[in-house]
Amino acid sequence: MVSPNRFLWLSLLIYSASWAQFTDVINSNRPGQSMAAFSVGKTIIQTEMGVDATRETDSKKDYQVAGMGGEIVVRYGAIFEQLEFYGSVNYQKETYTDLITNLDKKSSDIQTAQVGAKFMVYDPMMNYEEKINKYSWKANHKFNWRQFIPAIALYGGLNINNDAEFYRPFPVDQKNTTGLKGMLLTQNQFGRFALITNFGISNYGVANYESVDYVISLTRGINDRWSILLENQGMNSKVYHNTLFRAGGAYLLAENLQIDAALASSVTNVPAVVIANIGLSWRFDGNYSEVMLRSNTKSKSKDEKSKDKKDKKDDSKSKVRTDGFDNSSRKTK
Repeated sequence: MVSPNRFLWLSLLIYSASWAQFTDVINSNRPGQSMAAFSVGKTIIQTEMGVDATRETDSKKDYQVAGMGGEIVVRYGAIFEQLEFYGSVNYQKETYTDLITNLDKKSSDIQTAQVGAKFMVYDPMMNYEEKINKYSWKANHKFNWRQFIPAIALYGGLNINNDAEFYRPFPVDQKNTTGLKGMLLTQNQFGRFALITNFGISNYGVANYESVDYVISLTRGINDRWSILLENQGMNSKVYHNTLFRAGGAYLLAENLQIDAALASSVTNVPAVVIANIGLSWRFDGNYSEVMLRSNTKSKSKDEKSKDKKDKKDDSKSKVRTDGFDNSSRKTK
C-alpha cells in the first residue's frame, strides 16, 4: 500500500510536469518592485541589477537624506517548472542631514538582503486552448471572461535588514532585524496589458518592524521591443509608512537582455521620497531543454528549436510585445 505522504509527493511531481514557465524573451520583474507570478523556468539563471539615486525629506522631523545605491537579484528555476528560488542584496551609500543643526552623517553598507522561493499554484491557461471559429469574426473577438482569472503564486522567504547603519529619527531604536516575508502574487493578461499584484507581510516576528506591504503594477507592450510601466507601492509598519507611485519603461536589447529606467515619488511629505533608477536584466538559458506545448506533438530537436527561434526573429517586426515581461508567450501544455 502506498503511504499518503508518498502519494501526495508523486501527485505533485505529475502535476508539476504538466507546466512550463519558459518564455521566448526574458521575463524580468524590473523596472518595478512587484514580483511576477510566473517563474523563470527550470534550469534558468537570471540576474536583475540596477543603480538608483534617492532623495528623502521629512518636514515634520526636520531631516533630509541624499543617497546612491545598487541592487542585484538572482533568480533560479529548479526542481519544478513553476518553482523559483530568489535572492537579492541591496547596497546603499547616503548622507543624512539634520535640518536644524545642519550636521551631516554619512553611511555606506549593505542595507537589506533577501532569500526566498516562489511557487505558482494556479495558471488559468493550463490545459486551455481557445477555439477559433472559421466562420465568424465576431465570435473570435468576443469578450473573454477568462482573462479576469489570475495566475496565482505564493512567495515565502527571509528578510535581513541592516537599518542600524542608516540613521532615521524613528520612535523606536533601530536594530539589525531578521524577519519572515510572505506574499500572495497574482497576474492577469488583458491583451497588451499585464496586471500584477503583490500582497504580503515583511519582517514578520520582529516587533515594530512588521510591515503590511502591497504592490500593484500595470505594464503595456508598445511593440516587440518597448514596454511601459505604471505602479503603486505601499508600506505600513510602526516605524515607517509610505505610498509610492512609479513610472518607467523597458527596452529589449536581445532575447535574453533588457535595459530599463523608472522614476518613483511618494504622495506625502512625511517623508517625501523621490527615487530614480536604471537597470539591466540578463538570463542564461543554455541548459534549458524541456519544452511543452498545448498540443500533443512530439518534443522538438535542437535543430528544430534553433530554426523556430530564427523564424521568430525574422517575424519580430510584425509582433507586439504583449506586456513588459512577455508572459503571454509562455509555453504551456
